[in-house]
Amino acid sequence: MTHAAKAPDSSKALYGGTASRRITVRDIAAAKQRGEKWPMLTAYDAMTASVFDEAGIPVLLVGDSMGNCHLGYESTVPVTLDEITMLSAAVVRGTKRALVVGDLPFGTYQEGAVQALRSATRLVKEAGVGAVKLEGGERSAHQIELLVESGIPVMAHIGLTPQSVNAFGGYPVQGRGEEAAAQLLRDAKAVQAAGAFAVVLEVVPAELAAEVTRVLHIPTVGIGAGAECDAQVLVWTDMAGLNGGRVPRFVKQYARLREVLGDAAKEFAEDVVGGAYPAEEHAFH
Repeated sequence: MTHAAKAPDSSKALYGGTASRRITVRDIAAAKQRGEKWPMLTAYDAMTASVFDEAGIPVLLVGDSMGNCHLGYESTVPVTLDEITMLSAAVVRGTKRALVVGDLPFGTYQEGAVQALRSATRLVKEAGVGAVKLEGGERSAHQIELLVESGIPVMAHIGLTPQSVNAFGGYPVQGRGEEAAAQLLRDAKAVQAAGAFAVVLEVVPAELAAEVTRVLHIPTVGIGAGAECDAQVLVWTDMAGLNGGRVPRFVKQYARLREVLGDAAKEFAEDVVGGAYPAEEHAFH
């Protein structure tokens, strides 16, 4: 007598699952074992985070990308721990299910493991994040080890690391060429060995990202790293078409919010100037 294969439990799915509790790093690990792909977006405020949480996005990153798209800086480098902490707390308050990951900004972990622990502890205690993210492979392994040993889950970030924009001289593709590819693979293995629960691969050749994904037992999160990663992340203002200017090659825009908001603002202004707003139904007597 043969038995039909047991269908996967869809209630456990990161996206589309029915569980209402917070997603944890154990759920992330289980998704890798199931071969389940999942989405991640950035968020920087409670209202936007609540929209994404209600949409079922399982992981939200309070990224230092806020420097470029939220705070008006030219890069992520000026972002402070105070800024990350305040906005991470807002995202946590705006969500019920998503795992909220807070970025450690430039200058808050490079001195060593003790500095990293101090910074990460603040994000966990004051903001309530469920995990932190930091950039660097082999060079950040000691920081990752101490954080994980101290009970703080860590998402690593290798490939193009935006905090190193001044050293890179811009935002070039990383991992091209035999030597560079070998280094990226070493970095990926180093962060896994240090205890990271996932690793972001940013702007690396798709073939290399696929190899890293096959080699690691922790999930890879791609951004400009091809389709074979376990998860994909986008900066939400890129995804929704809110940013102006050049759109990175790896971005797919799913809306045109800049146009929508601009049109709404113009319509409001024209109603005010023309006397159509406020109308009688908007007045109190």
